Amino acid sequence: MLELNVNGTVHRIEVEGDTPLLWVLREQIGLTGTKYGCGIAQCGACTVLVDGEATRSCSLPVEAAAGRAITTIEAIEAHPVGARVVAAWVEAQAPQCGYCQSGQVMAATALLAATPKPTPADIEAAMTNICRCGTYNAVSRAIGIAAERA
Repeated sequence: MLELNVNGTVHRIEVEGDTPLLWVLREQIGLTGTKYGCGIAQCGACTVLVDGEATRSCSLPVEAAAGRAITTIEAIEAHPVGARVVAAWVEAQAPQCGYCQSGQVMAATALLAATPKPTPADIEAAMTNICRCGTYNAVSRAIGIAAERA
């Protein structure tokens, strides 16, 4: 039995310790905003915050997340930086299809929490999520908007 602190709520989960956190979030807890993309931690659709760090949940064993603070897209607007990021995302009209956007928002929130006034190089280095629609310019614009409002 593992205890996970997800979005401020402790969940007792009976699952194999090597199960990826992504599947526990989606299948056991019912939080489906975190998406499956590639399964090998390359695309970033599954990004969540673990102790404030952007983390690819498809490759993180659930046992490694036990006892740590996990934040998913469902609670990101309760995070002061996350709320700014979401507002900026809407203003910049960043998403197209939207599939990768929860991971993009999570990565941007982690970036701005650590670096409130990022340079273009900081944004490029931190935002490694893949977007099949190519919304990279809109994502960068949204991050800039959120940074301006810090």
